[in-house]
Amino acid sequence: MRKLHLLSIVSLVFLGTQALAQSVDIQKAYTKEIKKLSSEQQIEKAFRTIEELEEQSMSDLIMLTEIEAPPFKETKRAEKFKEMLTEAGADRVWIDAEGNVLALRRGTKGERTIALDAHLDTVFPEGTDVKVKFKGDTLYAPGIGDDTRGLIVVLTTLRAIEAAEIETEADLLFVGTVGEEGLGDLRGVRHIFEAGEVKIDSWIGIDGGAIGRVNNKGLGSKRYKAIFKGPGGHSWGAFGLANPHHAIGKAISYFTEEATEFTSSGARTSFNVGRMGGGTSVNSIPFESWMEVDMRSVSPERLDEIDKIFKSTMNRALEDYNKGVKKGAPLTLELVPIGFRPSGEIAATEALVQRAMAATEFFDVEPRLTRGSTNSNIPISLGIPAITLGRGGAGGNAHSLDEWWMNVNGAEAIKLTLLITVAEAGLDKSRTIKKR
Repeated sequence: MRKLHLLSIVSLVFLGTQALAQSVDIQKAYTKEIKKLSSEQQIEKAFRTIEELEEQSMSDLIMLTEIEAPPFKETKRAEKFKEMLTEAGADRVWIDAEGNVLALRRGTKGERTIALDAHLDTVFPEGTDVKVKFKGDTLYAPGIGDDTRGLIVVLTTLRAIEAAEIETEADLLFVGTVGEEGLGDLRGVRHIFEAGEVKIDSWIGIDGGAIGRVNNKGLGSKRYKAIFKGPGGHSWGAFGLANPHHAIGKAISYFTEEATEFTSSGARTSFNVGRMGGGTSVNSIPFESWMEVDMRSVSPERLDEIDKIFKSTMNRALEDYNKGVKKGAPLTLELVPIGFRPSGEIAATEALVQRAMAATEFFDVEPRLTRGSTNSNIPISLGIPAITLGRGGAGGNAHSLDEWWMNVNGAEAIKLTLLITVAEAGLDKSRTIKKR
């Protein structure tokens, strides 16, 4: 076995992903497997096809980016992606009950199913200007990298497999998921595994970052909307009534004090008050005050602990505030769960992870095992082999209106994706598409 020593600490800033330093063992068997597979004529043809498709891939990237896909409103993009996967040659393409696009390409044995996924949705609300703008070789548009480029990686992988007449032993499932971002709370991938319409044995996600990323660890999170409610009234005439804003300030103080102490040691855990609202005017006592809170941890146990801290401090703040209310009704508190992403980890010795690392090294890039919050969190939490790979190229400013992406060796990420996917599915050299 060879040992690749990563940097003592590697920090990546994309999609909330944290890359943790570690030594990575790549087993010789997988290095040999990837080298042999890459020399197969069909794989070499697929690689050439990816290069030949560069112009079309760029055109498709622009076209898909300019189709809005705001949270919970991904239908138009989903319908277009379904059309594109059908034209690419999948055996069966459909949109499921949650809005995910799925394209099945049957294998010669069909005893397993390998999924290749990117998400359809962006973080941007309806009405956002998504027109792609050019500055030299750089493309600017909201969502162009996260994760529209990922969709192009999935689509082009299918096109290249078809063009090269590659037959895999396992079935391949090409997926465009809804609801990966924000309050979507991974609803698309959750539905796929909960509904069980297709039994998936391995999951490969494409989402953010350059090639080299092999995300095999899910960063868990819990999110709540805390709502303090009261009678409301005029700031002068009703002075003395309970004020939800005053109470929520106390709640934030209690929570941040305890949470700061808790997160100062132990497995990495974080907390954040991300949004707040409520009130009608400067001269009105608000009838409602709300905040949205995000908590994350690499440890499921510590995530549960900070969750308890959050709930207990919210209720303590409510109780302490209400003790001082002398006029009218006391405040009430509602804690509404708005997100939960489970933690988990797929061992570095797992075949899928090994293949991904070996393939990454084959492309002369040092693999780095990372932890992140992506669609892979769901299969990882279920013990199903799953990774998330970078979509390649160069990019930045994800989740902002000036997000950008540039095609710097972008084809290499697609070749890498194809190589890992076919390795995991098993190449059947005795069959071709024509013999189907």
